[in-house]
Amino acid sequence: MKYKSLYIIPARGGSKGIPRKNIKPLAGTPLIHYSIAVARELAVDDSHVIVSTDDEEIAQVARLSGLEVPYMRPAHLATDTAGSREVILDAMDYADKCGIDYDNVVLLQPTSPLRTIKDVEACQALYSNDIDMVVSVVESDVNPYYNCFETDSKTGFIHVSKGDGHYTRRQDAPKVWEYNGAVYVINPHSIRIMTMGEFSRKVPSEMPRSRSVDLDTPLDWAIAEVVMNEMSK
Repeated sequence: MKYKSLYIIPARGGSKGIPRKNIKPLAGTPLIHYSIAVARELAVDDSHVIVSTDDEEIAQVARLSGLEVPYMRPAHLATDTAGSREVILDAMDYADKCGIDYDNVVLLQPTSPLRTIKDVEACQALYSNDIDMVVSVVESDVNPYYNCFETDSKTGFIHVSKGDGHYTRRQDAPKVWEYNGAVYVINPHSIRIMTMGEFSRKVPSEMPRSRSVDLDTPLDWAIAEVVMNEMSK
């Protein structure tokens, strides 16, 4: 079954780790344009791509991509304490009021510029109406069966977080995943009734570490610049 997606690109103005990062040029292109380009390539039309921002400058830069940005996020959803769920619901409400038809919501955070169209399509291919979410993941560097430890409250000694501690080679331990922040394909009904943390029916879609850069610090940005410059060659 082919599902119709509503693409939401969240971009508030108050980023702190990398000031104004959503519109800062990365390899010569405003960061937000990478996510907009992927969404527009996949969406049935531009009405199914919503940039959710409270910041007029971000909206103006987004419009330079050719996408219309008729909707502005309310100020109370642009604070440090505003959650992703509330932002998603607000954008969904706007889409519903406009009569935009969709079967699922695809959240594309601007901070994952190395995500490709195929990465999003891989997640969408795993989606069905009987799950809560498909989420992009990368294999974790820290494995609770092998090199992640907890402190015993009684003895003060540490022990492996999960399992019996008998794994002597990392490759023998069960694989564990972490969200890489690149793609979330969300069931609209599920997000209406519960938080994403409460989802129990989550399906992972693995991405390589080379495309799993999540821009949170200046170091992350420097790494992404190097990678993208090498890719352009």
